Amino acid sequence: MSDVIETARAWLAEDPDPDTRAELEALLEADDREGLADRFAGLLQFGTAGLRGELGAGPNRMNRAVVIRAAAGLAAYLKTAYVTDTVAPPTTRNSVVIGFDARHKSDAFARDTAAVLEAAGLHALVLPRPLPTPVLAFAIRRLGCVAGVMVTASHNPPADNGYKVYLGDGSQIVPPADEEIARHIAAVRSLADVPLAQDGWETLGDALIDSYLERAVSVVDPDGPRDVRIVHTAMHGVGTAVMLGAFDRAGFADVRPVPEQADPDPDFPTVAFPNPEEPGAMDLAFRTARAEDADLVIANDPDADRCAVAVPDPTAGGWRMLRGDEVGALLGAEVARRGTIGVLATTIVSSSLLGAIARDNNIAYVETLTGFKWLARVPGLAFAYEEALGYCVDPAGVCDKDGVTAALMLAESAAGAKRDGRTLLDLLDEVATRYGLYSTDQYSVRVDRLDLIAKAMERLRADSPTSLGGLAVARAEDLLHPEPGALPPTDGLRYVLAGDGEHILAGRVVVRPSGTEPKLKAYLEVVVDPTHIAEVGLPVARAAAFDALENLKRDLAGTLGI
Repeated sequence: MSDVIETARAWLAEDPDPDTRAELEALLEADDREGLADRFAGLLQFGTAGLRGELGAGPNRMNRAVVIRAAAGLAAYLKTAYVTDTVAPPTTRNSVVIGFDARHKSDAFARDTAAVLEAAGLHALVLPRPLPTPVLAFAIRRLGCVAGVMVTASHNPPADNGYKVYLGDGSQIVPPADEEIARHIAAVRSLADVPLAQDGWETLGDALIDSYLERAVSVVDPDGPRDVRIVHTAMHGVGTAVMLGAFDRAGFADVRPVPEQADPDPDFPTVAFPNPEEPGAMDLAFRTARAEDADLVIANDPDADRCAVAVPDPTAGGWRMLRGDEVGALLGAEVARRGTIGVLATTIVSSSLLGAIARDNNIAYVETLTGFKWLARVPGLAFAYEEALGYCVDPAGVCDKDGVTAALMLAESAAGAKRDGRTLLDLLDEVATRYGLYSTDQYSVRVDRLDLIAKAMERLRADSPTSLGGLAVARAEDLLHPEPGALPPTDGLRYVLAGDGEHILAGRVVVRPSGTEPKLKAYLEVVVDPTHIAEVGLPVARAAAFDALENLKRDLAGTLGI
């Protein structure tokens, strides 16, 4: 423990931030060895999501010292892998665009990144103010940059921040780029070894935002229906101005923001967790929707790369959040209806309904590992989604999830349904009647020790279940050892289930450790054939699917063993 005191003092001596210096000084003065040990347990790991963690002092937290090291590692990687000419004046070939949200320290992290890149011989282009992640992703290709950095923790708790890296194709990094950047970061011995420019970076103007909005509104028909009353919440994030600007340009005039959540606030005062999927996060939006007699609620997460949708539903207590898979089906069916040429893609944990839509419309279909870092790399991509509220409806514009363009397309669909005396729920019924009822759910277990997750996965691999929820396991696949030419290896197990001979045609369970939380997660799906739906009706089919999912969850509680 004496070593941690010396390590903390050495870190304190070069910490450039008075806030984190004060934090360390207080811990040292109080001789809080436990607090110091936690902060100095290792360097915050740089992976395929870049950096993400709790704000605070020390190498195991998000702070300016950690960000400066990360920027230095990124600069070294880019100069080794991509940049061959760093002489002045800078060209787009050695430019990196930097965006940031409104979380605590985001602006400082963006400035530090710009200073490091400029001193390293790259040219930094900084977005003019806190803006959504899709604007940054759009800017990379629009400006011809070699890479992009977005300072954001997306929908994490208020105490967190993060650092997401994109390469010049506009998509997030994947292996081995993340591993190579991490090696360059680890090679930074001291902040004294990292030069910082005092100026030279360029702050971009509003022309870029105008270009993004112009591209965004191209996803809707300029002559399409617009008569729909929308309530929008930015969840205290940076989405309000851009989202309202997009609605206005697209001709959606009746949009009512949730006033308590419209302005950026890094403390997220009205929600316990700034994620539309979390219980209670949408309460203010629903209250506003009832007061405004709205047709549709659209919510963005704090960096506006995700989009959540809620619709009036008297049977669900007034308003119902659509599942990510339901929204993905609506958007996928709309893309198919338009005769779009290209590939439809989703992940192994999302509903397989998109595959049925693609087959019925003679469109190519691909499944990838979880995350848009994989989806964005599908050749010929026309539309992609993941069940965690991420949708890409315009890959040529933003090759990443984009909550703004998804919201525009959904608003147009809702307006078209309203014109015809229907709702988005009616459109979902139409999808189920045509393609089958694909019902999905999740089951997860939070643990105190990560080794419990590893042991559970070991048990499942050693003793594969022969049935789950009363449905026979027709095929078990270990995703750590995929078939040649299939997916990259990942820690997961997929069980393909047979039907029950009555209502359920087939099913699927994917078990995998969470990539962001200490959880073991199971993604469940059961399918009712459209022929059977025609015989028994959608209410009976839905009840049977619900019972089947509940049986799966009950069985998994014992099967997982934690």
